[in-house]
Amino acid sequence: MREMTKKFLEDAFAGESMAHMKYLIFADEAEQRGLKKLVNLFKAIAYAEFVHARNHYRELGKIHKEMAENVKQCLDGENFEIDEMYPVYNTTAQFQDEKGAERSTRFAWEAEKIHAGMYEKAKELAEKGEDYSADKIYICPVCGHTAEEEPPEKCPVCGAARNAYREFSV
Repeated sequence: MREMTKKFLEDAFAGESMAHMKYLIFADEAEQRGLKKLVNLFKAIAYAEFVHARNHYRELGKIHKEMAENVKQCLDGENFEIDEMYPVYNTTAQFQDEKGAERSTRFAWEAEKIHAGMYEKAKELAEKGEDYSADKIYICPVCGHTAEEEPPEKCPVCGAARNAYREFSV
């Protein structure tokens, strides 16, 4: 692929990805206000943005036949966030006395460490042609703390109660 086309597709992927997430965030906000049809609109268009992002990613050659390669991309991204991105973002937020930004980057940083471990395990399993081992994964809706099989009594990062965790199960 020629460089200009590649750069534009990468930018389009980033834009579509951000739109997808933004619309899902707005859907949550609308749902809290009981606006069911607006929720539906946000979710439907978020899916369209996902389709666009997936198409761009595919054309960039980023979706691999070997699942271990796809998982490795995830692991590499988590490690970048842990080792480079969030340490700098968090330090900057502290330096500039931006309490909210410090908190949100710390929350994400802590969750990414867990995610990296999970992706490392998933990569090892995928290399053997096996599926991931956890049947249930729990996510704290406040900070993103992640637990397998059972959530903790209290989130170790933000203190949210066990019953606040969202379950993702097979």
